[in-house]
Amino acid sequence: MRIEDILTADRAQIDVPASSKKKLLQYLANFVGERLQDSSSDDIYERLLTRERLGSTGIGEGIAIPHCRLKECQQAMGVLLRLQTPIDYDAIDQQPIDLVFALLVPEEATEEHLQVLAMLARNFSTEEFRSALRNAPSEQQLFQRALNAE
Repeated sequence: MRIEDILTADRAQIDVPASSKKKLLQYLANFVGERLQDSSSDDIYERLLTRERLGSTGIGEGIAIPHCRLKECQQAMGVLLRLQTPIDYDAIDQQPIDLVFALLVPEEATEEHLQVLAMLARNFSTEEFRSALRNAPSEQQLFQRALNAE
């Protein structure tokens, strides 16, 4: 599984306004809800929030990988966001986050879910990958850099 298998250019955004973890999750839920047929933004938000209650998906180095399972999701779907300003996210290193890769997978896709999370964690663990995304001048470049940095 590679990033290009789950991310499309229209799901890579820069300068996303979010002033808190809650607002970010609401933004993601609305964003995904508009793109997934038969899905409810409220349901997506609740599922993302439920996952966060198990433990923060802020993995450190300014990165968060919020994720959940959705019955309306037919295949794994990624959303890459670069925030306007870093926000507190209860990350494991207690640092604010500015890069977000949200992952939504079908309810039954347990193994795929774990493989994608591992791949994302590997990519985001490199300074080169994080820096390339943080310095992308446009959404198209953000998307391209996400694909090329694998």
